[in-house]
Amino acid sequence: MNADARKITIPNEWDRRGLPGWTYHSEKMFELERDHVFRTHWMIAGHVSDIPDDGDWIAFDMLGERAIVMRGQDGEVRAFHNLCRHRGARVADGESGHCRGALVCPFHGWVYNTDGSLRGVSRPETFDDLDKAEFGLKPVEMEIWKGFIFLRFLPGPQPSVATLFAPFEADFDAYKSAELLPEGDVLWETTLPVNWKSIRDVDNEGYHVALAHPGLQDLYGRTYRDEVFTGGVSYSHGHFGDKPARLWSVKEYVKASPERPDLPEHLQKAWTYYGLFPTGVIAFTPEHANYYQDIPLSAGETLLKGRTYRMPGEDRQARIARYLAQRIDRETSEEDQQLSIWSNESMKSSAFEDFHLSDLEYGLKTHHDELRKLLPVMRLAEAPPEDRLAQSNEELALALQGAG
Repeated sequence: MNADARKITIPNEWDRRGLPGWTYHSEKMFELERDHVFRTHWMIAGHVSDIPDDGDWIAFDMLGERAIVMRGQDGEVRAFHNLCRHRGARVADGESGHCRGALVCPFHGWVYNTDGSLRGVSRPETFDDLDKAEFGLKPVEMEIWKGFIFLRFLPGPQPSVATLFAPFEADFDAYKSAELLPEGDVLWETTLPVNWKSIRDVDNEGYHVALAHPGLQDLYGRTYRDEVFTGGVSYSHGHFGDKPARLWSVKEYVKASPERPDLPEHLQKAWTYYGLFPTGVIAFTPEHANYYQDIPLSAGETLLKGRTYRMPGEDRQARIARYLAQRIDRETSEEDQQLSIWSNESMKSSAFEDFHLSDLEYGLKTHHDELRKLLPVMRLAEAPPEDRLAQSNEELALALQGAG
């Protein structure tokens, strides 16, 4: 898909209201989101370069689900529920690690091969005729696309990751995303006292960039665009280098960022962002890449986490540019976090009535539309009683099916 084909047409008239404020602090709403949004949609777990050697593994936890992604002794990458089939203990503890040939449950010593099969149990004479073939680690649905690892805990409405990102396959190939290498060994993460939707509301529009993000405004200013696609995938981009920068970090970054004649024109001197509903983003600059996403912990608390990757064959100039790009990114993230807190606070105020969105916030509207499709109860301006919220959602879903 060329750059011109990505341009969207925003309707002259559209519903500029956002989700009602009650959906940001309802505990029962959060339970519906857990079951119908997060467990049933693709989440980013990492990149194949995070587990380069046989026996390497990374963990991914979310809303009561625990997964382990491991490269087996045969070199294959697989994903499993991180629970022993005996009593449910974690077979691997921590963010990442390495096992020499098998995983040993720390509770009772059940042993699993790196392909997930059960090798043996401790004190086997104390069990009946236990069929080891029936007690391997339970698999988690996984897809590897252009090097990135995606997990889904329950079947859901989204098609394959490859289908979702098909419009951008050429971009990921141009960036050589399958060849990325991790920068450092630890995921970055921070926790905010907000509902996860407040974070998405800030990240899903560029209207605030000019005032809220001095670094980004100095970097790419009015060239920033949000291109929104149906089906839960979005594309945003900004180009730099066409005007003198004022801020030191931006000025030095523009000088250091390497020329990339190997990239197509629309990716040269550009920062690009590829969003995946509900909370995932994969971002590229000419010298590095990263992913980040929001993992809800409760209705009022959210974990932000992600990882940075460098390009293969990185030289000193690219390393300097990557450092400066990350510095700009960190400042931007801190600014967005404060905006998320202020926005989330307003949802409980008696003065809050509704959003009135700009055309520059159409990306936020499409995100809300995806949520309304999944959870029709979000269409209600007033909150149903908490104890009837799930029932109200089912009734609305049935009514919409009948009307359709």
